[in-house]
Amino acid sequence: MSTMGTADTPHAAVDLGASSGRVITGRIVDGELRTEEAIRFSNGPVALRGRDRRTLYWDVLSLYSGAVSGLRRAAEEHGGLASVGIDSWAVDYGLLDSDGNLLGNPVHYRDARTDGVPEQVFSYLPAEELYQVNGLQVQPFNTLFQLVAATGDAQMAAADALLLIPDLLGYWLTGERVAELTNASTTGLVDVHSRRWAHTCLRLLEERFDVPAGTLLPGLVEPGSVVGTVHTDESVGAASGTPLIAVGSHDTASAVVAVPADTHRFAYISSGTWSLVGVELDRPVRSEESRAANFTNELGVDGTVRYLRNVTGLWLLQESLRTWREAGHEPDLADLMARAAEVPALSCVVDVDDPRFLPPGDMPSRIVDYAKETGQRPPTSDAEVARCVVDSLALAYREAVHKAAELSGIGVDVVHVVGGGSRNGLLCRLTADAVGLPVVAGPAECTAMGNLLVQARATGALQGDLGVLRNVVAASVETHRYLPSGDRNQWALAAQRLGH
Repeated sequence: MSTMGTADTPHAAVDLGASSGRVITGRIVDGELRTEEAIRFSNGPVALRGRDRRTLYWDVLSLYSGAVSGLRRAAEEHGGLASVGIDSWAVDYGLLDSDGNLLGNPVHYRDARTDGVPEQVFSYLPAEELYQVNGLQVQPFNTLFQLVAATGDAQMAAADALLLIPDLLGYWLTGERVAELTNASTTGLVDVHSRRWAHTCLRLLEERFDVPAGTLLPGLVEPGSVVGTVHTDESVGAASGTPLIAVGSHDTASAVVAVPADTHRFAYISSGTWSLVGVELDRPVRSEESRAANFTNELGVDGTVRYLRNVTGLWLLQESLRTWREAGHEPDLADLMARAAEVPALSCVVDVDDPRFLPPGDMPSRIVDYAKETGQRPPTSDAEVARCVVDSLALAYREAVHKAAELSGIGVDVVHVVGGGSRNGLLCRLTADAVGLPVVAGPAECTAMGNLLVQARATGALQGDLGVLRNVVAASVETHRYLPSGDRNQWALAAQRLGH
């Protein structure tokens, strides 16, 4: 049964992150978005050894099971759902055979199979020319490079369709195959100017690497489009017949919708496992200076461009906590950050985007090794490691915010930190100090909120542009403001230590 547009019936956001997934419901009440978590489930890489090598995968069937359980629970509790929207991380995909069956678990973007692949691509299509087409920063895990790495794989040879993660789950829910634009724009296969599949890139894959991308990719749809309706099946219960809305299915696109900005002169930091640092524009920046600075132009909701740099985020802290836990030492996070605040500032900093920090592993040991290699005193306690991480993140944010403003020509008066990192008071305070601008922290559940707001507008429960949606966020959550303090020169000196 479809309950689209019923005022008392909530929308449901399936929000998949790199470490967990959740289903969150939301309704617009008196100009506010009221949310409620229906379910939360774990997520993470699964390593399997094949004939030749060890590969990292996503357990996508477990994710789908968690999503379906959450939708069923939410629909039963509320007597139905007004709509459903799905968002997740970018670039990864599943392959379907000609019968529509999944050929294998999607490979995790942290897998090493793309090592050296960008250089192969650039030998046929120089990086400067590729940037003029897709406007993307070079990340070895971009879908374009993943497809080149998959050349000759048995799964690729048998593939009939390719679906990005949110679209794959949407296909299983509705039977409809689409590619939502904000997520598709991260693949490296979309022309950032025309907002269509890039023939240059498709032709490159087909002619040079024998990857039939043009026949594998489905049609593109804009955020706010109705994809289809959830199939009738006992697994989804009362969620059957609910419209599936294409939201900003790249989680950062949804997160930026929920930035509670009251001005266009803002920068944002979507801070989680990754940190996406940038500004919102109405057209891409494809200058050579932008390419050299490794800035990306990803498409956003309502025709916007997310001009940003992808910075390794709280991953370093998350992996450190996992390493300590496996060693039998599990510090309380709040206590750890309180002790980290007492460590002298900037005593040790690392380049958080150094390739050594990308794969899973013993992050504290890698930080110690980096410090030794760069002539710094290595951290000797968990608090010193944590302080190194947050100082280094704030330093990376400083560089990215200043560079985004410079390259785009957009003045920035305030920095909005959203996502899980907005809960880290020490990180937010240090970010204000490093950038030299006020920081507004919150909401933490920005991705789900942006997902829900796009659904609400698509179904008629809310009307207006992005400014209206952001006003709803501002009315719905409590934010915290941090003003810059301390000696800004110390941040400039620390940046010099890293060669910035």
